[in-house]
Amino acid sequence: MESGVKPTIGATFLDLTITTREIIFILAGICCLLPVITPPIALIMGMVIAQFVGHPYLHLNHKATHILLQVSIVGLGFGMNVSSAVKAGKEGIGFAVVSIICTLVLGGVMGKLLKIDKKISYLIAAGTAICGGSAIAAVSPVIKAEEKQISVALGTIFTLNAIALWLFPVVGHVLNLSQAQFGLWSAIAIHDTSSVVGAADRYGAEALAVATTVKLARALWIIPVAFLSAFLFKNKGSRIRIPWFIGLFMLAMLANTYVPLIHQYNGYLTGVAKTGLTVTLFLIGCGLNRQLLQCVGLKPLIQGVVLWVAISALALWAVLSFA
Repeated sequence: MESGVKPTIGATFLDLTITTREIIFILAGICCLLPVITPPIALIMGMVIAQFVGHPYLHLNHKATHILLQVSIVGLGFGMNVSSAVKAGKEGIGFAVVSIICTLVLGGVMGKLLKIDKKISYLIAAGTAICGGSAIAAVSPVIKAEEKQISVALGTIFTLNAIALWLFPVVGHVLNLSQAQFGLWSAIAIHDTSSVVGAADRYGAEALAVATTVKLARALWIIPVAFLSAFLFKNKGSRIRIPWFIGLFMLAMLANTYVPLIHQYNGYLTGVAKTGLTVTLFLIGCGLNRQLLQCVGLKPLIQGVVLWVAISALALWAVLSFA
């Protein structure tokens, strides 16, 4: 063993030193900066590292993905137009209200039928209804969820996110959805903003613009749902987290629309933002280790899948019928 190098902790991963693990992780992260690495590939790379190598900075992963995702979303605003965004937002608001209410109600019913822990069931429903991990992170302190309950909900949501990132573009092409239809559908039916943007970006520029705008408008529902959560769980003094980065996204969009000077740099800014999103999905994949996946359990996974299929089918029907 090399002098000064710590041995591998535990027997879960390959017999690698901590230093070697760091090198592999950093090199893989650098690869995600290359144009040939798409968001789905980055996610798979992260999952491979999580299963066979191990994340050397796992304790920092949640904070890093949270910050990087928000910065990337703001950067994408420099490539969008206000009038197009307003139109997309108007088209998506009705779908958002109906789907959020239906998902929360169905999630509560399923939780009781499957006899799932009340807080786990509620977190899965909230994550499915609004914006995945962000909603879980916002609601969990309000209902005073424990770490194990949060882990089960996140494991369920992130597993389905990984599937959606690959599956949705394929289904969209099979059904010959337009750019606008796919953007609206993915924004409603895919949990996390990162996977929504990743899937929409693969489908096309217009789909990306619609999906990002509708998803961020949907994310604002975190606030009323958090207040509802405090009422349902009788925690009236709980602190509500407000997604302030959405305001910065709107400022970036306004600047791109009304400040001509920005047009010289918007291609660069959105390019950096998309690269940031790719790295974000890589980090999310790195967090999907065996411990997280094993803690999910069958019943929460069944609830997550049924809710996801239900909201996906409802949203697809609405998009094909009205959009």
